[in-house]
Amino acid sequence: MNRKREDGKLVRDRIPQIIREGGAEPVTYVASPEDYRSRLRDKLGEEVAEFLEADDAKAPEELADVLEVVHALAADLGVGAGQLEKIREAKAGERGGFADRIVWTGNR
Repeated sequence: MNRKREDGKLVRDRIPQIIREGGAEPVTYVASPEDYRSRLRDKLGEEVAEFLEADDAKAPEELADVLEVVHALAADLGVGAGQLEKIREAKAGERGGFADRIVWTGNR
């Protein structure tokens, strides 16, 4: 994933308005459903990369961007935020979370 597209990139909904307010005229189009899903996956890779490069002060903002894309991907799959949280909770109940900081190095 995380490939650079020559034909534009998915941006947040208000970005064209913000560009106009800055005095420029953005060139945009609305992605097809298939293109949208593909671009969301690319955006997730982009946002994760930005989070991984961020220092501790900037990391929460970058993590919020990751979460925004995760919510958009879930919605595109027909899964609401509440349902996604229930899935996460069920997995955590079954397999645990990451709070204990356990690192597995293999079996004996």
